[in-house]
Amino acid sequence: MVRLTKIYTRTGDGGSTMLGDGSLVPKHHCRVEAYGTVDEANAAIAMIVTAIAADTNHGVDGKTIRSIHEELTRIQNDLFDVGADLCVPLDEGEEEGARLRVTSDQVVRLEQLIDRYNERLSPLNSFILPGGTNAAAHLHLARTVCRRAERAISLLIQAEPARTNPKTMVYMNRLSDLLFVLARVVNNWGGGDVLWKPGEHRTTHAEE
Repeated sequence: MVRLTKIYTRTGDGGSTMLGDGSLVPKHHCRVEAYGTVDEANAAIAMIVTAIAADTNHGVDGKTIRSIHEELTRIQNDLFDVGADLCVPLDEGEEEGARLRVTSDQVVRLEQLIDRYNERLSPLNSFILPGGTNAAAHLHLARTVCRRAERAISLLIQAEPARTNPKTMVYMNRLSDLLFVLARVVNNWGGGDVLWKPGEHRTTHAEE
């Protein structure tokens, strides 16, 4: 049980922070950057939940919205798991179940969601631009934050391969893919994807 009785402690005012195993590292350490970016992704998903809820006012299928809302809420909980995993370095000889670690089952669930929602979509014949509906724009922003988290974890794995659970990186990769698919689903509510038109605006003359 987590119990927070004080929000500020002043212990990090010198530029260091304590990991979950009690060790001190600089606040710019690649491990802190990794779980900090995961936290940022979680906050971005909170914005999606709010934006999707607003679409109920536009005649959108309520069942689909509830389903996406429930999955995103579950994912927010998962992201706390990812952060907790990254915050506590793997220990040599650590017994299975001794620490909260991201599992293959959590990754598989994302893959199942990707497949389920992607079945509703037409194949892509072009890259798409971030945007469309308000909710889709938030989904695209969140997916890019997830990619940044994935890159941060990749750097951490390179620096501390024996002390980092690689499934955390895989989870963020699949989550970004899911958010991309959901952006397309949501855009179907508001007119479809915004397609990239390569080189269309290379002329020097602006339209009047």
